[in-house]
Amino acid sequence: MNAQQPNTPGHLMAREARECFDVFANSSAQDILTKMDSVHFDKLRALYTIARGSSDAAANILSYELMRETGIPVTSLPPSVFSLGGGVRLSDAALLVISQSGASTDLVASAQTGKHMGASILSITNKPGSAVEQSSDVNIPIGAGPELAVPATKSVVGSIAAGAALISAISSDYKTRATKAANVVSGLSGIDHPDGAKLRAALLRSQHVYVIGRDTGFGAAHEVALKLKECCALHAEAYSASEVLHGPLQLVTRPLTILLLDTEQALVQDSLDTAETRFLQAGGAVIRVRPSDIGARDLTPAAAASVLLGMLYPVILQTALALGHNPDAPETLAKETLTT
Repeated sequence: MNAQQPNTPGHLMAREARECFDVFANSSAQDILTKMDSVHFDKLRALYTIARGSSDAAANILSYELMRETGIPVTSLPPSVFSLGGGVRLSDAALLVISQSGASTDLVASAQTGKHMGASILSITNKPGSAVEQSSDVNIPIGAGPELAVPATKSVVGSIAAGAALISAISSDYKTRATKAANVVSGLSGIDHPDGAKLRAALLRSQHVYVIGRDTGFGAAHEVALKLKECCALHAEAYSASEVLHGPLQLVTRPLTILLLDTEQALVQDSLDTAETRFLQAGGAVIRVRPSDIGARDLTPAAAASVLLGMLYPVILQTALALGHNPDAPETLAKETLTT
């Protein structure tokens, strides 16, 4: 990815997106085992994620990885259950709060009220000393450093990596695989997608984009769709490769670009192949993106999703600039969204 000149539109996002793979390798390698004494995962009935925006996409990715590796049911809860309501019973459960700033009122209320309702509180945050961190039993730092562009990039990938560190503290077998994946990702810095220009051209022609994934790729699809909206003002929606074959498939009768995110897990190939075939048969323009496009193999599913994001952030940045937008500071957005 070509570096943007300082003080030009997109230079912050460009710099931070270039750091994604290094942040992933460093954050996933942290050893948090000694922090975990207060959380007994073998006794947990469920784990609930609390997050918004890009952090919620990271939570979606981690939910698949956590369920596969621990056998604990994982799903999301809306923060408003705690910030506007009285909360829910959470005995024998844990809350995982993910927030770059750790400052949003609703997320702080979720951590505080969740603890009062009986949950162990885990958090993944980037800003040290945040209110969410202070309300947690265990905090896993993202360690991405300051992130100044409004669209989050390295902190999203770092959140996924911090979640991988959490799973590594629970499962020694996963730690071995995660360490191997982190070593692969650490060698990807500075590598651009070979078809970046083709991807950008397809997005520039698009009015509507479907971003399709499965398993951890579904969470990555949510994040890519969000970035296309906030950076490029493109209408983009994320779907599971299975769900999209129901009613949403009908929209391919109008001009539609389909971005298929393939984590290259064996278990998702049939689903992605079927979706690709159906969209092509219906006349859709399908682009399939894989970590192996830049030589990344032997990844955990969460690492594969992170690599897909790291590959596509520069493409989205360049698309935004070509459309006349400044992705560092979208007109209607702020870096910290203080929701209630």
